[in-house]
Amino acid sequence: MSHHIDDIGMLAVQVKRPVIEKTDLRALTDAVRPDLVGAYKGKRYMIRTYGCQMNEHDTEVMAGLLEILGYDSTEDEELADLILFNTCAVRENAENKVFGEVGRIRPLKYRNPELLIGVCGCMPQEKAVQAKIRETYPWIDLVFGTHNLHRLPELVEQAYASQETVMEVWDKAQFMLDDLPKVRKEGVRAWVNIQYGCNKFCTYCIVPYTRGRERSRTLTSIVDEVKGLVASGFKEITVLGQNVNDYGIDLGNADFADLLRAIGRVEGIERVRFTTSNPWNFTDRVIAAIAETETVCEHIHLPVQSGSNAVLRKMNRGYTREYYLQLVKKIRAAIPNVALTTDIIVGFPTETEEDFLQTLQLIEEVSYDSAYTFIYSPRTGTPAARLEDPVPLEVKKERLNRLMELQNKISRLHNEQLIGKTLEVLIEGVSKTNPNVLSGRTRTNKIVLLDAPKEAIHQTVFTRIDAAQTWTLRGTLVTSDVETA
Repeated sequence: MSHHIDDIGMLAVQVKRPVIEKTDLRALTDAVRPDLVGAYKGKRYMIRTYGCQMNEHDTEVMAGLLEILGYDSTEDEELADLILFNTCAVRENAENKVFGEVGRIRPLKYRNPELLIGVCGCMPQEKAVQAKIRETYPWIDLVFGTHNLHRLPELVEQAYASQETVMEVWDKAQFMLDDLPKVRKEGVRAWVNIQYGCNKFCTYCIVPYTRGRERSRTLTSIVDEVKGLVASGFKEITVLGQNVNDYGIDLGNADFADLLRAIGRVEGIERVRFTTSNPWNFTDRVIAAIAETETVCEHIHLPVQSGSNAVLRKMNRGYTREYYLQLVKKIRAAIPNVALTTDIIVGFPTETEEDFLQTLQLIEEVSYDSAYTFIYSPRTGTPAARLEDPVPLEVKKERLNRLMELQNKISRLHNEQLIGKTLEVLIEGVSKTNPNVLSGRTRTNKIVLLDAPKEAIHQTVFTRIDAAQTWTLRGTLVTSDVETA
């Protein structure tokens, strides 16, 4: 799944057909000041989410809080009384898109003077963004960051009462919030945060500055949330963190391997996934837990970023090319059918042609099932942004195209090798491009399109793979009845 920088990590999505988790709503209202519960009944909200699954998870929390306030969701911005932009700061292009959208919807405030427009998430954690909003976008009503999502009800109240921008951005989280209400999209897949923040400080990355230091939730609170999701009908759980394999280091009584095994034992769960993992701390215990826990899927996203040791040092990635390749060998030995995917940055400052060729060689040696590929995007405040960068953009684009061409060939080859095989596919719903075709995923996270009855939606079925493209497979339902594997 090679993508240009404009195509991945910046996708705007909206919460659709939200459903509050099957939990006692009276208990959930404890997260909201009593006099605000239902205070905005009849009003509608829209949340536009940019960036990673962590941001999507935060959107679920904000939607849960808003619905306790009495808001209903809408997909029509003309009907919205509150529009929130949950933002990503990883790449400059994402910020430009958000500010472009904020400018585009400004006329809505003339037609609806009561409309609140808010910017939240990672972007507001940057001082430069805060200043830009004050100076250039004074019509934004509400600004808050990643550490005070739970304050949304009170901030909405303040925004309605204020004639100026309400801006509240905390530099760090004051406590762990495990039990906030969430609105999940209907379906069979759910995301569960196990950890917040990052301690790695890669020189190109803004995340440690926007998300703060690593903080792990307790194992008990995570398992309890997973149990509740499974009881509500979710079959596949993806645990989230900036570096999931660092989970528990700050707790001292459990690690990521323990967590995987504990979640994998939850009665009724069918699949467990995780993202994202750093090669730096991918231990033998974690590999063993993946290999030995039946419900943990055989797919590992293992970002390498570059195949050059010189570039890896400048990135402060904490490992070498040789270490990474040895880790891949250990993983493949323990999990023979594993699908490996990765992230790669092209055009990091001072990257030479030789550095780039080493990346291409590593891609061929590892043989990834897919890769998310990007041109380096400097982020103000990171060490890499201060490095001299003599490589022209045209050269970086040419290198990206060469990398994508190679990875696309490898991805297609992997998929073609599945033709004729019968795989377990968890059907998620109808295809986005053809309502008469269903779409699902294999355990190795490959998308499969197939003709099957609508009753198969949200079920695991056996599917014979008939055809393969670079990013998708086409299959035929093998069993006459829907089977759960």
